[in-house]
Amino acid sequence: MMNLDPIRNRLNTVFKPFTLHLTDGRKIPVPHREFIAIGRGIVVVVDENDVDQVVDALHIVSIEDRILQN
Repeated sequence: MMNLDPIRNRLNTVFKPFTLHLTDGRKIPVPHREFIAIGRGIVVVVDENDVDQVVDALHIVSIEDRILQN
């Protein structure tokens, strides 16, 4: 299981958008700290259309900073 502390740390500092990379190849963007909730072993991300994705921490492979385009 991925240690969720790096994600928690991102939410406790100056926020920069990021993407979660999952074991099945999916990428889940996190545009703002209000779009993510972190439990003990799961992460819930809500997109701009209020669609939620519940991800088991076991399936999070990496975190990547997102570059926002104007």
